[in-house]
Amino acid sequence: MRAGIWLIGARGSVATTSVVGGLALRAGLTSPVGCVTAHPALNPAALPGFGNLVFGGHDVDTVALPKKAEQLAAAGVVPALLAQTLEADLAEVETDLRPAPAGATQAETAQAIADDIMAFGTRHDLDRVVVINVASTEPAAQPHPAHTSLGALTAALAAPGNVLPPSSLYAYAAFTAGCSYVDFTPSTGARLPALTELAAERGLPYAGHDGKTGETLLKSVLAPMFAMRNLAVRSWSGVNLLGGGDGASLAEPGANAAKSLSKQRVLREILGYAPDGGTRIDYVADIGDYKTAWDLITFAGFLGTAMRLQFTWQGCDSALAAPLVLDLARITLAAQEAGHAGPLTPLAFFFKDPLGDVDHALHAQWEALRAFLAGLGGR
Repeated sequence: MRAGIWLIGARGSVATTSVVGGLALRAGLTSPVGCVTAHPALNPAALPGFGNLVFGGHDVDTVALPKKAEQLAAAGVVPALLAQTLEADLAEVETDLRPAPAGATQAETAQAIADDIMAFGTRHDLDRVVVINVASTEPAAQPHPAHTSLGALTAALAAPGNVLPPSSLYAYAAFTAGCSYVDFTPSTGARLPALTELAAERGLPYAGHDGKTGETLLKSVLAPMFAMRNLAVRSWSGVNLLGGGDGASLAEPGANAAKSLSKQRVLREILGYAPDGGTRIDYVADIGDYKTAWDLITFAGFLGTAMRLQFTWQGCDSALAAPLVLDLARITLAAQEAGHAGPLTPLAFFFKDPLGDVDHALHAQWEALRAFLAGLGGR
């Protein structure tokens, strides 16, 4: 399968690192370390190869992709030699990047987005295209009557005003273009009844939300340990320090609240109750794409004995996220090829706030993912 990945926020750090990684894998310049789909326990038979992926996207930023890769190299996110070696390939991808469209109504904007995506598929003779949102986090969407049914939404989009947040408008446009959709952010995306209806009508799969790359990944491993040992978690508090574009966007209170809520869900789901504490996210410009998370857990054991666990996670967010973007693209494309439609709940392994009623323990999510990929390979 020759397939396209259309990135929303295509010049951001995560998107650029994903493109650099995809091009490096295609050229045989790196190994797929960090790519879950390259794990020997998983069956990749139905997935499009890394070499068959073509990149394009939308962004409001105007920094050219080779320049953005150069900036990431200077920050230590990608190897400088790799960015230099792939400069011509990055310049070629740059020709497939488009400014975010704007119309008199959201219906016109959505159609312009869909037209760009469909033109990309035609230009490269692609079998399928997946749209992946890696743009900045949005505040949670406010309830609106048009969100509840496709007919109401279609009518509302044709009138002046903003009915859908950007992530949901892109999901609408993706489904209109016949493409699957993945939201790697905690933004609303396809999580509206009207968009669920549209995806079902078009027979399209979608996945999300909020890529699980660091602190929450550890929570999904440690929380089951407390639950299985029947230990009482009294409190679980975390502080996240990050810079870069994501950190800057999360300095906005609404976006910060949406992200923090997404990060806390895993504890409630695994433990069966919500311990005291919360997650705080602070913007520290100087640390760029490197994130530090510190968590303090208090718990009680036999006879009520009080104990503590704390950990520090320091990682490069873009380098952790990029291989998952490639994984999600490959799996979602294969799922569409196999005829799947609606929410892809077996992809919960990749998300902090996954779709559907799923187990949040990482080991259970791993088994669900393994079984799903085995089924795709058997079709």
